[in-house]
Amino acid sequence: MSPGSRPVPRRNLLKIAGGAVAAGALMGAGGCGLLGGSKSADGGNGQVEKAHLRVGALPVNDLAPLHLAVRNGYFQQEGLTVEIVTAPDGSAALNSTIGGDYDITYSSYVPFFQAQAKGVAQLKIVADCASAAPNTTVAMTSPGSKIRKPQDLSGKTIAISGMNTISELLIKATLQAYGVNPDKVKLVPIPFINMPSALAQERVDAALLTEPFITLAARDSGAVPVVDTDTGPLTDLPLTGYGATAQFCDQNPKTVAAFQRVMDRAVAESQDRSKIEPLLPDFAKIDKETASIITLLKFNSHPDATRLQRVPRLMKEFGFINTDLDVASMIVAPPQS
Repeated sequence: MSPGSRPVPRRNLLKIAGGAVAAGALMGAGGCGLLGGSKSADGGNGQVEKAHLRVGALPVNDLAPLHLAVRNGYFQQEGLTVEIVTAPDGSAALNSTIGGDYDITYSSYVPFFQAQAKGVAQLKIVADCASAAPNTTVAMTSPGSKIRKPQDLSGKTIAISGMNTISELLIKATLQAYGVNPDKVKLVPIPFINMPSALAQERVDAALLTEPFITLAARDSGAVPVVDTDTGPLTDLPLTGYGATAQFCDQNPKTVAAFQRVMDRAVAESQDRSKIEPLLPDFAKIDKETASIITLLKFNSHPDATRLQRVPRLMKEFGFINTDLDVASMIVAPPQS
C-alpha cells in the first residue's frame, strides 16, 4: 500500500456527510481553470522555450500532485505558468494534445498506447502519474446480490466507465486472473457518477468503481466489494501519466525538463496525505469528509519502462492493440540532477 492510501473503514462508509460529487464538472468558465499565475506569452523567458503551458486534465484524485504544484507556485519557480484545462475524458484530452490545443495532457495509458500503436501520432511520456493500489479500483455489487466472489460474475452484466478504456482492460484482466472468461460477461458503459444508482436500481449486476465512487456507492446504496483489481498480474499496474507529442518534446526540451522537475517535487511532497487532502474538495469536487477517508492511488513521477511495458502487453493480450510497442523509446529521459 502506498504512503498516501489507507483502507476505508467499513464502519465509516455509511456515516459520510452528504455532498454530491460533481464528477466531470468543469473547472472555471468554459471548462478552464487558469492556475499558476496570469497568462504569459507562448514564447520563452530565458528559463524555458514556452512559458505558458496548457495541460489537459480531469477532475480526479490522482491529479493531486499537479494541483499541489500549481497552488504552491512550483511551476513559477521553473519559469512556467500552467493552465489546467478540464477535458471530458482522457481520450478527448489526448486528442486535443495531438491537435495542438494542449501542450501536455493527463490520461490513462490505454489511449496513449493505442494512438502510438495505430500510428495516429508519435507520442512521448513526459511523466508518470499514478499506479494501482489496494481498494482504489474495485468491482462492487448491490447488498442484496448473490454475487460475492469473482467467479460469480460469469454471465453477469458489469458497468465500466467506457469501452476501450483502462476500465475495460482492468476488469477483463482481473476476471481472467480468477479463471473467469471475460467473453462470458456483458460490459455496459456507464459514467462513474451514475454507477451507484445503477447498482441500487439493479440495472447492472456489478460495477467497476474507482475512488471516490467506491466510498460513495457504499454510503449511498450499501454496495459491497466483489474483487479488487490490484491483484495478481495487475498489482501496482501503472494506470495514468502525462504525455505530449514527440514534436512538442523535441522543440521544447527545457520546458519539458522543467515540468518533470516540478512533478518530481510535487509527487514527493504528496506522499504526505495531509498536503493534498485539503485540495480534493476543490478540484475533485468531493466533500471534506469523503476526502478524508477515500483511498488514494500510488503517486509516481518517473516513468519506468519495465513497469510501463506491462500495460501494452496486457492491451495486446486482450485485443486493444495488435502490435508490440517499445515503451522505453516513448519515455522522455528525466533531467539530469
